[in-house]
Amino acid sequence: MSKTITAEDIKKSVKDNDVRFLRLAFTDINGTSKAVEVPTSQLDKVLTNDIRFDGSSIDGFVRLEESDMVLYPDFSTWAVLPWGDEKGGKIGRLVCSVHKTNGEPFEGDPRNNLKRVLKEMKEMGFTDFDIGFEAEFHLFKLGEDGNWTTEVPDHASYFDMTSDDAGARCRRDIVETLESIGFEVEAAHHEVGDGQQEIDFRFDDALTTADRVQTFKMVVREVARKHGLYATFMAKPVEGQAGNGMHTNMSLFKDGKNVFYDKDGEFHLSDTALYFLNGILEHARAITAIGNPTVNSYKRLIPGFEAPVYISWASKNRSPLVRIPDAEEINTRLEMRSADPTANPYLLLAACLTAGLNGIKEAKKPMAPITSNVFEMSEEERAKRGIKPLPSTLHNAVKAFKADPLIQEALGEHLTQSFIDSKNLEWSKYTHSVSDWERDRYMGY
Repeated sequence: MSKTITAEDIKKSVKDNDVRFLRLAFTDINGTSKAVEVPTSQLDKVLTNDIRFDGSSIDGFVRLEESDMVLYPDFSTWAVLPWGDEKGGKIGRLVCSVHKTNGEPFEGDPRNNLKRVLKEMKEMGFTDFDIGFEAEFHLFKLGEDGNWTTEVPDHASYFDMTSDDAGARCRRDIVETLESIGFEVEAAHHEVGDGQQEIDFRFDDALTTADRVQTFKMVVREVARKHGLYATFMAKPVEGQAGNGMHTNMSLFKDGKNVFYDKDGEFHLSDTALYFLNGILEHARAITAIGNPTVNSYKRLIPGFEAPVYISWASKNRSPLVRIPDAEEINTRLEMRSADPTANPYLLLAACLTAGLNGIKEAKKPMAPITSNVFEMSEEERAKRGIKPLPSTLHNAVKAFKADPLIQEALGEHLTQSFIDSKNLEWSKYTHSVSDWERDRYMGY
């Protein structure tokens, strides 16, 4: 849970740590971290919600004539970053929600939207939606010009214990940096692909975890560059190699008790968990547009690389969309395996929570769990079991999103329209582009 930090605590930290600049972070509709940076001379204005910016220049925000936005910092997110300015002073960071000039929360802010859905959860009697993200990333070498290359720093594989390669050194530095700003890192290891890494930090409530994954990405990129490496969370950066996923572990709590747990239930799942699970499965195609929001995302969602392609669930089986890890009471959870780290975490969690809560309202059990490899089933067998495919392109995912009023409701009217506009533009640009593969294949015609 987020800790209580007061304005006085922040003022003291600024003084004690020689903080010279304040980075006020927020997130646009594409999940890209943005920030307004001010000198500490403006600290009082920061702490009293008096820092404004032009929202018309941010994707998915507002039109030019409605541009004035105000940043409301969440004091619990205060952190002193472990790097400073050119003169040695430190940079302090606060995660902010975006508000209108009249003080109302701006409905186009993904963070505000998640807070709205969490409020609806509490109105249903639940107290916390706990999330654990597993965000994978690749490390590539920087070229002499300082730009990324596709040359990897290692050729290790899953859980390899390398001696002291550049990737391992960078990964250890990332872990230490995260811990220095308050993260509880649970594990770090090499993933399947060349240069591919995973660092897992402790689960927490949805808003805190969404904030942290944005900070996590920032730290990974900054530390990687210090090591002469480029970090990317792109879903599929290398053809023929494993892509980057962001497995999303979800559990629902009421007054400190995990309501997904039932010691007598199959896989120790309660009826509440099964209803929630059914909500996720029924709206999985629309959720895919949010959890896999780029053209490139769908080059990861293909058979043969462990990423799910079909809407199903299981316990130990890793081929379905949702897996039930073997865990004790507090850690009983649903692991949705489809999302990738290009997803906007605030929108993704709002969509999953809305779908799950609707499943609880409908009180319908999901299909039977899958015990065999769903990839090896025939098309006829999958159809017989009611196993449907996930969308295979961004275009089809957006079509599914447009056809699902509930998941649109999860984003609200403003974000829904902005999201559709953004994805339609991305797909249009993709369909008009001409790749090297096309030239190599067709120039001789």
